[in-house]
Amino acid sequence: METVQEILQTDTRPVPPVLKQESIKNLGTADIPREIFFSPEYHNLEVEKLWKKVWQWACREENIPNVGDYVVYDVADLSVIVVRSKTDKIQAFYNSCLHRGTQLCVNEGNTLALQCPFHGWTWKLDGTLAHIPCRWDFEQVENEAFRLPEIKVATWQGFVFINFDPDCESLESYLENLPEHFQQFALQERFTAAHVAKVMPANWKVALEAFLEVYHLNATHPQIIKFTGDINAQTDIYGSHNRAIIPFGVPSPHLGKLQDPQAAAIGLIEFIGIDPEKLQISKEMKPRAYAAEATRQYFNQNLELDCSAVSDTEMLDLISYLIFPNFITFTSVTQPFEFRFRPYGNDPDCCIMEVLILQPCTSEIKPPAAKIHWLTSEENWSDAPELRQSGPVLDQDASNLLLLQKGLKASAKPGITLGNYQESRIRHFHQVLDEYLS
Repeated sequence: METVQEILQTDTRPVPPVLKQESIKNLGTADIPREIFFSPEYHNLEVEKLWKKVWQWACREENIPNVGDYVVYDVADLSVIVVRSKTDKIQAFYNSCLHRGTQLCVNEGNTLALQCPFHGWTWKLDGTLAHIPCRWDFEQVENEAFRLPEIKVATWQGFVFINFDPDCESLESYLENLPEHFQQFALQERFTAAHVAKVMPANWKVALEAFLEVYHLNATHPQIIKFTGDINAQTDIYGSHNRAIIPFGVPSPHLGKLQDPQAAAIGLIEFIGIDPEKLQISKEMKPRAYAAEATRQYFNQNLELDCSAVSDTEMLDLISYLIFPNFITFTSVTQPFEFRFRPYGNDPDCCIMEVLILQPCTSEIKPPAAKIHWLTSEENWSDAPELRQSGPVLDQDASNLLLLQKGLKASAKPGITLGNYQESRIRHFHQVLDEYLS
C-alpha cells in the first residue's frame, strides 16, 4: 500500500491541504470485518455494551414543551419514556409497567399520569407510584420500591439526551470540546421545522457511514460536484467525535479548472433555489463571495435572518459533526440538518434513519415542533416535500444502502477497506465503537 507521502509525490490531482499537514495520525489501516454489519451476535453485543452505556439523543426540548408532554424513544428492544414532569424538569423512565411489564406509553402525547393500559397501575409524572387497583391484594408492594426506574437525562443545544448507565460520565464531559464549537450556532433557539423518518434496509452503521465521507459524491451525486469541494474537504478527529468541513461554491477537483469561474457559485445558488436575477450583487465579486452574499440575501428575505456578520465559510460550507455514536449534525447558522440512525428492533439488516431541519424562530413564541413524517418502504425521501431539494439527494444515498447490505453478505473478502484520509471519519468511528464493545 502506498504511503501518503508516495501518493503526494506521484498523484498530480489536487489533494486537500490538511492531508499534507498529516492532521490524521495513527488511525490504523486494518480492514473492518464485514460480519459486524449483519451478525445478530454483534448486534446483541452493541445493545449490551454500546446502547446501554452511551449518551444518545432521544428528542428535542420543543417536542415536550408542556408539563405532561412525553415522547417514546426506542432503540433495539430498549424503550424509554421522556416526559416533562415539571415546567423546568425533564425525566426519563423505562417504558415498562412494574406489575406485569406492559409498555406504559407509545409514540408521543400529553398525560396527567403514566397509567398502564392493561390493569390501570398508575404513576405520577415524577415516577412516584400513585395508584394500584385493588391495592389490598398487593400487600407486598412498597411505594418507594415501586417507583418507576429512572434513566439519566441531560440537555444540550435543545437536544434531550438519555443514558441507561446510572454510573455514566456527565453529558458535558462526554461531549468533550463540542460545546465550545457550537457556541455560535445556538441550536436551542431553533425549532424543528421538518422531521422525516424511514426504516431503511441496511444496518445502522452502513447508513451512518454513508454520511461520514464525501468520497462518494463523484459517483453518487454527480449533479452537485460542480459546486462542491469533495476530495478537498477537511477532516478533523477528536476524542470520541469527529468533523468534516465540506467547501461549497467551488468545483470538485475531479472537474479540473472550469472555464467559467462563476459556474460553481451560480450552480450552488440555483440548487438552493435562489434566482440570481433577483439579487442586488455585483457579478464582479469573486465566486465564493458572490455565493455567500446571495445566500445572505436569500435567508434574510425568507427566514428574516440577519447574516450580515456571518463569515463566508459559515454561510456556504457544510460543517458536519458526528456526535458518537449515531448523531450527525450538519450544523449551520441558517437551516441545520440533523441525522439520527438507530437499530430497528433486533434486525441487524434494518435501521431507522431520521432527518430533521431546524429553523430560526421569527417571533418570540417558538412554533410547535413538526410531527414526525414516517415514509413507507415504497416511498422515497423526495416524497417528503418538507425536505425540498435535499430529498432527491437523499434518494441517491438511499439507493446504495440495500446494495451495500447485500454486497457485504455476498462478499468473498473478509472486510471493508477504507481510504487513509477521505474515510478516516469512518475508521475513527469504528475505533471508538471497538473501545465500547471491548
